[in-house]
This record gives sequence, structure tokens and C-alpha cells, in this order.
Amino acid sequence: MRTAGWNGAVTTNPVIPETTVDTAARTADTVTHTATHTAAQQSAHAAGQPAVVQVGIGPVSGSGVLAVARRGARVELTDEALAAIAESRAIVDALAGDTAPHYGISTGFGALATTRIPPDRRADLQRSLIRSHAAGSGPAVEREVVRAMMLLRLSTLATGRTGVRPATALAYAAMLNAGITPVVAEYGSLGCSGDLAPLAACALALTGEGTVVDASGATIPAAEALAAAGLSPVRLAEKEGLALINGTDGMLGMLLLGLADLAVLLDTADIAAAMSVEALLGTDRVFVPELAALRPHPGQATSAAHILALLAGSQIVASHAGPEDPTVQDAYSLRCAPAVHGTARDTADYAALVASRELAAAIDNPVVLPDGRVESNGNFHGAPVAAVLDFLAISVADVASMSERRTDRMLDPARSHGLPPFLAHEVGVDSGHMIAQYTQAGIVSELKRLAAPASVDSIPSSAMQEDHVSMGWHAGRKLRRSLDGLSRVLAIEILTAARALDLRAPLLPGAATGAVHALVRTVVAGPGPDRHLADEIEAVLRLVQSGAVVDAAATQLPGTAAPATKAPASERA
Repeated sequence: MRTAGWNGAVTTNPVIPETTVDTAARTADTVTHTATHTAAQQSAHAAGQPAVVQVGIGPVSGSGVLAVARRGARVELTDEALAAIAESRAIVDALAGDTAPHYGISTGFGALATTRIPPDRRADLQRSLIRSHAAGSGPAVEREVVRAMMLLRLSTLATGRTGVRPATALAYAAMLNAGITPVVAEYGSLGCSGDLAPLAACALALTGEGTVVDASGATIPAAEALAAAGLSPVRLAEKEGLALINGTDGMLGMLLLGLADLAVLLDTADIAAAMSVEALLGTDRVFVPELAALRPHPGQATSAAHILALLAGSQIVASHAGPEDPTVQDAYSLRCAPAVHGTARDTADYAALVASRELAAAIDNPVVLPDGRVESNGNFHGAPVAAVLDFLAISVADVASMSERRTDRMLDPARSHGLPPFLAHEVGVDSGHMIAQYTQAGIVSELKRLAAPASVDSIPSSAMQEDHVSMGWHAGRKLRRSLDGLSRVLAIEILTAARALDLRAPLLPGAATGAVHALVRTVVAGPGPDRHLADEIEAVLRLVQSGAVVDAAATQLPGTAAPATKAPASERA
């Protein structure tokens, strides 16, 4: 995505670090395009994402996941991956003929792992596994979540550590390329043994059962969708049922999608804060790099630099910079914005590191090791991903809470430094933005509830065999709702700040904040008698979620001077 750098320059930052993870199981993938997707819109900002994602024995990139999930990019298994898949399948075939029991190959699953299954019943075993585990309930999750999950499962199959047949992996890829999206229910995963029920719904569609959404958006039986795409249902062989459902792919997919959205929203939060600083006659002196350097948190320094650059050239800030200004200090929601926004940035950086490690993982149980051993393991536990999903939800709630406080200050004549009550056109007749702040407050209250971590909960399952679970899937679902709430809170702050900036005329905002103000005015009229406010909130929300707000500011950010030489606007009056 595009963000304002230290000196206000437009720089490109990957949403997910495209780094090679040092592990024997995976190597760096060849797809290293920078992710540029903005918030939650399938087609926005596709530039920089691959049209075809190569799935090899190494990890797919974060940008590759976004391209497949949101833009419908095609996937191709590399020759190297197909060779690795065939090699491990030969090992599974040999074990299938062994008289000794081997978990997942010639035995039952979970609490039934000690039950040996005769060869003529093993295909039935795989079919029963998928049917019984596709036990989800509730509304269908979003298409992008299902496609991300399927790509990540395909990536694990491509490592050659799962023992599936090449034909099965190719059929899974073909289903993705045909735009066939299995209907996956909201509830069913406990995040241990992976996202079993969601992945089982995908595997069920591969076998020609269950319900899917086809490329046209129609909800139809899986068998019909496969036939229409020229694909045949797969009859699963030994080990393949487990390989298709035993992974953290659902929660990881939601983490990757969430990080992409959050990157845009944090830049948007800096923009909203800068607009509010102007509207509330705040100072930019607190954002200078000398002060940020005294507390060397990288996220805080980044946000402080962003806000300072966004305020450059502001006539409003410069107008009250002299000794005649009686204000000693701005409220915390203004001068401490870099601390809160920066904490969210640092949290996102840590979450991205965890995501990069999980992208490099080959998660299944059992796994086929390079030396030919087939070993059971516990790598499917979702704790690493679940924890950072919850961590992000905490930061999202905090950023939104501060945004709502800034909005409230603009509406309160006792604290807004001369703005009319609620920014009303005719005080007493008009209510202005009074109830918009109510909406923010309701969302922020919800975000605080969503910040309660899912990962601290655990309910045993499978007759106490799976006696501790991560709830990572539910942490992912919470985060998606949280990000939607944050985007709405920021949209209301920007809508309110734009109106307040109009009321500061003839003084003009800075070039960057002024560009955002002008953008808002393309979809929402300026101050006047009360209008239907919900429509205006939704119009600005679309600007936030499409990334248009970030882009508008970026076009006006200077990019030549070093940060130490850039004095704040308050010193250039």
C-alpha cells in the first residue's frame, strides 16, 4: 500500500513481509509482488498483485493470497511441487499396503485412531471423514475468506509433506480457477486440528457433494458446478481426507486479509487525526521527529511523521501558533495519536511476522517427512495465529476509541474552540452531527467487546483427545467485524472534520488534508441545513474502504526534505 514516509514521501510498504523463512520445509516463493489491496473491496487497487499465482514447494506470498482471494487470480502448481507431491504419495501408497497400522492411512481418526480400517473400506473412511466433519452451522462466510483458505491449503499440499495424489491437488486448484466457492458456515471450527469444519466443507465440494457458489454468483449443488466447469468429483484415497482438512488455513487467511485492510485503515487514522488537529486548532509541534526519537517505538515515529507531513502548509495551524494562543496543551486524543496509532502499527508488524512464519509452514497430521517417515504431530494448533488475531482486535478498538473522542470534541462548543454546537447550521433547529457521534459510540462499545480475546477460551472435544483448542477461527471472525467497525468510525471522523474545516474558512487546511477535504466534497455537500446523514456516512465509508482517502492525501505529500530539516507549520507562520 502507499503511505507517507518519514519525509512525507510516498513509499511502498508490503502488507505482509515478503521474506524467506529459514525452515527446512519451505523456501521462498517466486511470487513477491507488493500487496496493494485496500480495505475489503474485491477489485480495488489490484495493481501489484499477480494475475497468476505459482504454487510451489515454498510459501505463497501475502500478495498472492490477496490476488486469489479478492481478485480471482488463477493458481498454477509448479512442476517442482507436482514432483514433491508424487514422491510423498509413493510413500503413503507403500504404507497403505503395510500390515502395521499407520494413523490416517490405515486407521480411524481422533479418538478412533486405534481402530484399524481394512483396505476395502478406506475410500469409505475418507468419504465419511469429510461428510461428518462438514458439520458447520450459521451464515456463510465471505467468498474472499473461502478462497484464501483454499489457496493456503493448496500451498500446503504443494509442499509434498501431506501425501495426497497429484491429481487431487490439481483438482483442488481447478476448483479455485473455475471460481467455484464452497459454502462455508460461520461456526464449526475450534482452531485445533486446524479449521476442520470449514476445510471439510471445501473438501466436500471437491468430492461433488455439498453446496457452492459458482462463478456467476449462483448457489447450486457442488456436483452441478463441477460438471458445468468440466470437472469431475474426486474419490479420495488413503490419507487425503486428513490432508484436506488439517490446517490453520482459515484463520491464517483472515489474518492476511485483515492485515491488508488494517494497513490502509491506520494510514486513514493518521489522516483523520491530522484533519481533527486542524479543526480543533491543535498544534503540530508535538509530532516533530526530535520528540518521537525520545521514545523509539517505530510505529509511533511513523505515525508522528505522517501527521506532521499531513499538516504541512496548514494556514489553520499556523494561525494560532503565536504567543497569544492561550492553549498550553492539546487533549490526549490529539497529541497522543501517534502513540495509539503507532502501537497498532507495531502490533500489525508482529502479526505480519507470525503470518510469514505460518505461510512457510506445512501443516498436516500426520506429515510425510523428507526422510520418508510419517509422523503424527501437533503443528495444527492455531495458538500462534489466534493470539495475534486477538492482539490486533485490541489495537483496532483503541484506535477507534481515540477517533470517537476527537469527533466528540469537534461537536462540543466548550472544547471545540469556536465551532458551533454539533456543527449545526442553525443551532436549535438543526442537530448537525450529534447522532453521528452516537453511531461512533455504539460501534466503539461493540469494538471493546470484540477486543475480548477468543484465544483464552478452550472447550475440550473429541472425547477429551482434543482437550485444548485455540479458537483461532473465531478470533479471525471477530477481527473482520472489528475492522469494519473501525472503518465506519474513521469515516464519521473524516466527515465531521471536513465540515469543521469548512467552518474555519477563510483559513485553509494543509495540502494533504485539503485534498482529502476536497475528495469528501465530491460525495457529500458542505455545511447547510440537516440532511439524511446516514447516506453521507456511507458515501465517506466507501472512500475509506476503497483507499481513496489515503490516495488523495498521498498525492499532496512532499517528498524531498529530510525530516530533521522540516519545521512544523506552527514555526513557519
